[in-house]
Amino acid sequence: MCTKHDACRSDKTAMTPHQSGSCASPKINSIQMAGVATAEPGCCASNSCSSSTDPADEESDSGFATGLKSNQPQLTQSWKIGGMDCPACARKIETAVGKVEGILEAKVLFATEKLVVKFNDTSVAEQVEQTITATGFTFHSGPSNSKAPQPTGWKVTIQQNAQIIAIASAMAVGAMIKPIFPIASEWIFILTCLAGLYPIGKKAIQLAKSGTPFAIETLMSVAALGALYLGETIEAAMVLLLFLIGERLEAFAASRARSGVQALMALVPETATKIINGERVEVSASELNPGDVIEVSPGARLPADGKLHDDVASFDESALTGESLPVERYKGESVMAGAVVADRVVRFTITSKQGENAIDRILHLIEEAESRKAPLERFLDKFSRWYTPLMMVVALAVIIVPPTLFAQPWETWVYRGLALLLIACPCALVISTPAAITSGLAAAARRGALIKGGAALEQLGRVETVAFDKTGTLTKGKPEVTNVIALNGWDEERLLTVVGAVEVGSSHPLAVSLVRKTEQLGLTLPEANNKQALVGSGVIGEVDGDTYLVSAPSKLELVLPAQISEQIQQLEDHGKTVVVAVRGSKEVIGVIAWQDTLREDARQAVEALNALGVNSIMLTGDNPRSAAAISSQINIDFKASLLPKDKVTYVEQLSQSANVAMVGDGINDAPAMKAASIGIAMGGGTDVALETADSAITHNRLVELAGMIELSRATLSNIRQNIILALGLKGVFLVTSLLGITGLWVAVLADSGATAIVTLNALRLLKFKSKQDGIAG
Repeated sequence: MCTKHDACRSDKTAMTPHQSGSCASPKINSIQMAGVATAEPGCCASNSCSSSTDPADEESDSGFATGLKSNQPQLTQSWKIGGMDCPACARKIETAVGKVEGILEAKVLFATEKLVVKFNDTSVAEQVEQTITATGFTFHSGPSNSKAPQPTGWKVTIQQNAQIIAIASAMAVGAMIKPIFPIASEWIFILTCLAGLYPIGKKAIQLAKSGTPFAIETLMSVAALGALYLGETIEAAMVLLLFLIGERLEAFAASRARSGVQALMALVPETATKIINGERVEVSASELNPGDVIEVSPGARLPADGKLHDDVASFDESALTGESLPVERYKGESVMAGAVVADRVVRFTITSKQGENAIDRILHLIEEAESRKAPLERFLDKFSRWYTPLMMVVALAVIIVPPTLFAQPWETWVYRGLALLLIACPCALVISTPAAITSGLAAAARRGALIKGGAALEQLGRVETVAFDKTGTLTKGKPEVTNVIALNGWDEERLLTVVGAVEVGSSHPLAVSLVRKTEQLGLTLPEANNKQALVGSGVIGEVDGDTYLVSAPSKLELVLPAQISEQIQQLEDHGKTVVVAVRGSKEVIGVIAWQDTLREDARQAVEALNALGVNSIMLTGDNPRSAAAISSQINIDFKASLLPKDKVTYVEQLSQSANVAMVGDGINDAPAMKAASIGIAMGGGTDVALETADSAITHNRLVELAGMIELSRATLSNIRQNIILALGLKGVFLVTSLLGITGLWVAVLADSGATAIVTLNALRLLKFKSKQDGIAG
């Protein structure tokens, strides 16, 4: 943020008015967080290609940041990838594409099935597509949020599982004829295994060439061919069948985990009714631009963010906010893309650019979340990279050492070594964490909470103290003028006129409320000159040649008369926010008071956090008496008279002894959010707060905070369960295989079974219910 804006960043708490319109704070759209702009293949229009060199997330894979050192213009292009069953597939593609010459960055976003690549030369795009195909995956170069209908039905199910059905049928035939035609049965199993193994082996070779030599396909191919060599044809075919079933289960689990994202993408309609010269014209939603006027019928969804033309209309925003009841919007208010018009035909003026509506921003947050892995997930990623090669060496030792040193039969130990190879496959262990985290993030999104990645999700579960901003967080942030006390011969209308002139143009809730009050009274506001925000205290400006100061009483340099001080104290004791208006340097012309209202669920939220053993504290710029009046209503501790920098200092002090979450909604809350262990933004807050925060509550229901913490704890518990299951099953069957008790097919069953079990266990999080659901509903 540049220096000239720092002066504008006054405390958003209810104590002080915000800056005037002459010094507006910059608004940063959250869609810019990753600095990624998608482009159509072969295209480099100014609105498609990015020259951004924003630093990559420090928690991202290092390969994603390698190109950021380049000073050349960067082009960005994306592809929708098909055929990914688990996060391991995403890493395979990243590794392969990252080896293409000219690639600056390559990142696969598993949740949205998107590959994002940065490069300097447009000719690289064709090589990327060739690499994707060579690695064994498919791609689509159209828009990443394409909502083309996916075919369904029993015919499609049979087509998708044709290979499994064919192998199972052939094995059934081979088993039935074995007593009568044993040789024919043997050849059926051999040919079935080779035919089924061909695409797997081919993919293993492709992956090895692209930089992933120790993929599960490689281990599977070695084990199956080894079993055939040993004459265990039935077991080789069974190994293949179980492997394919395990892959299908992973694909199913992945699709379930992505279902929330796909449902979100489907919220935006593909067409819209645009008003052109008074006529209705059907156009593609992708053609809409800011300023266009559209018409939406009852039951239809908005294709973009817009401002309402009509006086009032009701909208169903449940898919976006989780709020089950329709909400009313008034003329000039903003309505999010994806909202359903409930009661009448309405018109809007489009306000969002392509790729920057509410749905796009949520999708962007989900994509960004994937690059922020939990510490445990990053550890397991690194662990698996050396674990697999090490286990291949151990398996080789199991095959070689007993026959050569102890004169054991080669067939026995080759067989046991192959079984060990399959059991040692780290698939279940690697997927144990991302499967749980993906499910946890999806469950949070369904509840109206956006959590930016596994690191934030993991941190939420460790929160011990929650620090709340007051205005706009614990309160609704829409204070109303309750008292206007004119002094020294001034009347109320004249007082409101000059104060309103100084405040007009400001976005601060107090200023907006005051200007609205003057409009309701029909007052005409004169032009104010030389307006200036006074950080943490008030605002000053000139009206008709006189200088007027609007300030918090505690920030005034002059001494107020005892009678005025007593009136101010009485107002503040009732929890009201008070400012004093001064003409020149000494003449007090009046006192104005506002009353902000608490959110309906503020008390419930604090009680729910207390029930989880989480402490709560309110940080506010209000004076202690006003803060005490608010805190007593919700039974929360507080720290008052804090400037923005004081909030940062206090949060830093808290963080030294406990894990702290900071909840806020304003620009001035952003530094404190960054200083906390985890920052949580209210969905209705500023874009800067949403960008800085690690998570956001889109529906503004504070009681969901406890639900987020419960979900995080449940996710961490799920991860521990998955790791124990994965390692426990492998440990048991590792011993039984080395002792010769279990064979190859059991080894595959142990691997595929463990993968399926941990995945299905993770999917339980999609149906997570918190203790606060009854309250939140």
